[in-house]
Amino acid sequence: MTDLIRVAAELQKFCERHNWSFCIIGGLALQFWGEQRLTKDVDLTLLTGFGNEEVYVDALLEKFSPRIEDAKTFALRNRVLLLQTENKIGIDISLGAFPYEETMINRAELQQYLPKIRLRICSAEDLIVLKAFADRSKDWSDIQTVLIKQRKLDWHYINKQLAPLVELKEEPEIIRKLEKLRKEI
Repeated sequence: MTDLIRVAAELQKFCERHNWSFCIIGGLALQFWGEQRLTKDVDLTLLTGFGNEEVYVDALLEKFSPRIEDAKTFALRNRVLLLQTENKIGIDISLGAFPYEETMINRAELQQYLPKIRLRICSAEDLIVLKAFADRSKDWSDIQTVLIKQRKLDWHYINKQLAPLVELKEEPEIIRKLEKLRKEI
């Protein structure tokens, strides 16, 4: 896990040197807000906006190796850049552009991971929104650990951010599922 944290710190420094807006999400954020579980990659949301993605993708591909063939085309089409370090640690970068992603990044804060490493991670509330929206069984298990560990959550914010996302996805049952889990815990 230490190697993963060091990769995240290296990626963070790269983004900071470029003056980019970003935050770490996924398994590393879960480690802080919920319970540790095995994670094999670093997940990051990078605010690129629409139309400027190529500049970010090119810079990242100069620094890190692509994890798939034609990673640039894949990233520009799917808004996810799949990279890896020299020692094959995966890096998944979501190319953010939506108002919610900007809000999430603006709310992110530095949190201590190792004695000299602080990572800029999404809030616990935003991690719940992301995990609920993804709506996979492992995401619901992750949400449960966050709910158990983080007793003071801004539920108004969570519902305000999640509602339009599930509406866009046409899966309103996600809200009901989250509320049910919240009541159980």
